Amino acid sequence: MFPMKAIIFGISGQDGYYLTRLLTANQIEVVGVSRSGIDCIKGDVSDAEFVEDLIKKYKPDYIFHFAANSTTQHTALFENHAAICTGTLNILESVKKHSAATKVFLSGSAMQFKNEGLPIDEKTPFEARSPYSVARIQSVYAGRYYREVLGLKVYVGYFFNHDSPLRTEQHINQKIVAAVGRIAKGSKEKLELGNWDVKKEFNYAGDIVEAILALINQDIVHEAVIGCGKAHSIKEWTEYCFKKINRKSDEFVVLKKNFVPEYKILASNPQVIKSIGWRPKVGVYQLADMMMGAR
Repeated sequence: MFPMKAIIFGISGQDGYYLTRLLTANQIEVVGVSRSGIDCIKGDVSDAEFVEDLIKKYKPDYIFHFAANSTTQHTALFENHAAICTGTLNILESVKKHSAATKVFLSGSAMQFKNEGLPIDEKTPFEARSPYSVARIQSVYAGRYYREVLGLKVYVGYFFNHDSPLRTEQHINQKIVAAVGRIAKGSKEKLELGNWDVKKEFNYAGDIVEAILALINQDIVHEAVIGCGKAHSIKEWTEYCFKKINRKSDEFVVLKKNFVPEYKILASNPQVIKSIGWRPKVGVYQLADMMMGAR
């Protein structure tokens, strides 16, 4: 029996997987929750009664709220409002009523900040440019209210792009890796991309969850952007992956005409998270090797 417990809402994604592995290694029992119910408790964080019963039962040392649809599309408006906003309120109110000593981690996103092409940090103002960012911003303000007014231990980590072999092809880095893998096996397909001059961070999910645990295990910093601070272009990632199979990307990549990206560059200033001792271990090329090797 582990001496400490954690509940992870949205455990079925890559962050849930890597955090579970890290917590277990630190002798923390994990109670996982997802809507799928595969290898975990089936439940919806937007269901107030379900969340309250769970927190009342386990009174965990930690709660991690990862549940969301990772898209900025308008079609996910109500889904993300329910999971992110309502879910946050359900968790925090239940903790307030039944487990006030619990430390709560809320997922934030680089996409909720105003992006002027400069490194983003905790002082960068929010900007609601998508339903996803609206939900994330609302969640943060709820967290601040419960922390600053009601005294709960609430933390927010603002994630910058991070990947792993567990990513789906919905995400551009895995889409590229998967296509390159098929081409290596003889596929003649073309890989359609948008503007591959866009620059972003290529963090490893395993590193990101270590930052989460470092953040929630101290009481000085309560909000931090989580990223390596180094941006690379999608073109650089694509060319490296093709080089791994001794092919030239120009032979297979087709760029969409008149494609307008959401941003030109998205990078963090990770000074705060580094100030509490965290450092990323896996670089962009190591991550590409890892993801290519998993195909």
